[in-house]
Amino acid sequence: MEHNGLRRVSSSPHIRAEHTIASIMLEVIIALVPAGAVAVYFFGWRALLIMAVTVASSVAWEWVYNRIAKKPQTIGDLSAVVTGLLLAFNLPVTVPVLIPIIGSFLAIVLVKQFFGGIGANFLNPALAARAILMVSWVGYMTGSAFSAAVRGVEMVAATTSATTAATGAVDAVTAATPLAMAGNYSLVQLFVGQCAGSLGEVSKLALLVGGIYLIVRRIISWKVPVLMIATVFVAKWISSGSVNDALYAILSGGLFLGAFFMATDYATSPVTSTGRIIMGVGCGVLTFVIRELSPMPEGVSYAILIMNLAVPLIDRYTKPRVYGEVKRHA
Repeated sequence: MEHNGLRRVSSSPHIRAEHTIASIMLEVIIALVPAGAVAVYFFGWRALLIMAVTVASSVAWEWVYNRIAKKPQTIGDLSAVVTGLLLAFNLPVTVPVLIPIIGSFLAIVLVKQFFGGIGANFLNPALAARAILMVSWVGYMTGSAFSAAVRGVEMVAATTSATTAATGAVDAVTAATPLAMAGNYSLVQLFVGQCAGSLGEVSKLALLVGGIYLIVRRIISWKVPVLMIATVFVAKWISSGSVNDALYAILSGGLFLGAFFMATDYATSPVTSTGRIIMGVGCGVLTFVIRELSPMPEGVSYAILIMNLAVPLIDRYTKPRVYGEVKRHA
């Protein structure tokens, strides 16, 4: 930016002029469409209802907060839409409609706006909201409330299997947790999405398509998602001695969703190349450790949130050295 012949240089991250916040968010929305479409196909039209309610309430909460705080309206930058979609993708299809509304309040108002709005939050809003919902309504977020719609696939180890008009699904299956049931599915089923799980995490194929789209469009760097997934794969391969177990580890749960769409969030991920490597490997290691050594079957959300807290420290120690800089003496 030039003013009176002087060039102003802002601090990182530097975004190319052709990109605006709204255009970046639109690209993310486009990348999420395949996973959303698969969710509607496998889970039925109630999946679309959950997504619509979560997105609408996220936008509404942002509008209300800005109005009360007398701040400029920011709903046009589409960041609330992306947060709503990501939160919906982390919810089971059977969740009561009130839960997405509460979750969107937590994500938009508590995590995002209370800390200064977009770019100022130190945690991923959707993941932080999911973590709060998880400890507040365990029955709705996991356990018997978890359902998966499977077309033409017989479930052999589900606790309940029934056709339900409520979800519009062909086959609704409940189980202890989606990740714990991974062994009941083939690798192909896990890859395409014929398995239990939250709305947006089941189809790794759809998430991979969306993630590659963002990488090709240079919206995200490949380092964080690729290294996160690869770290989980290698760690599981070493610990189990089985490539098959390692494949199950990366195709189960929300690893692909977290790696491509959560760990790469601009505000809560490192800005340096080295920092992104540390972020990806760190998220992968923590995911593996939480899955293996804690009572919780899934560790993706907590791994990313923990690494979010470490991002300022990572950026501090990985920033490039400025040559010619004169140090101040006390």
